[in-house]
Amino acid sequence: MSKTTIQAVVFDAYGTLFDMYSIGALAERLYPGQGAALSVLWRDKQIEYTRLISLSDPSPQGSRHYQSFWDITRLSLRYALARLGLVHTHANEEALMAQYAELTAFPENLGVLQALRERGMATAILSNGSPEMLASAVHSAGMGECLDAVLSVDSVRQFKTTPTSYQIVTDHFGLAPAEVLFVSSNAWDVMGATWFGFTTLWVNRQGLPPEAIGPAPHHTGRDLTAVLQVLG
Repeated sequence: MSKTTIQAVVFDAYGTLFDMYSIGALAERLYPGQGAALSVLWRDKQIEYTRLISLSDPSPQGSRHYQSFWDITRLSLRYALARLGLVHTHANEEALMAQYAELTAFPENLGVLQALRERGMATAILSNGSPEMLASAVHSAGMGECLDAVLSVDSVRQFKTTPTSYQIVTDHFGLAPAEVLFVSSNAWDVMGATWFGFTTLWVNRQGLPPEAIGPAPHHTGRDLTAVLQVLG
């Protein structure tokens, strides 16, 4: 596909634009020796719940079982604490949840977004995150002036990777899927986006192996500067 066909660049949020390291660091301070296990199990359960909700009722009108990503994140934390046998306190829960409103951007991100703005490229976020979570993260990272839209699956009550969730982007911009460069650090998200028809870039920050099923992403990079390389 010609690079000139890309009309918009759309980013996943958590782990792609916003560094979630602070979650693990805080978890370790609150639960010494268990921070890594807690943050991994918390994230895994969070994503598992989103899939369970969307798969159980993939109605175009939105799942009857839908809960906001904020609520799912809180409930996933409670599950992870119980699973690991860690003491649950209101103070610790609130401290860990508050980190989602204070996540910093990866150091190269703002420069990449500014470069896209200078090129006149349309940009957006598409995230499972609730609108309030995303607004807080975008504001704290100083990205507001560099994004044309912050899109949440909350509007359709289905989580990624349902086609309906990705269609939010094509409906918003009035573009064909292939005209969108979708960027995510989550391999499962990139696979779903590739199946949907987006042109995809996997930002493989952790040097992970590719998924064993499905199509490979169209492009792979180690950080967000790969976006500029893809566009040429």
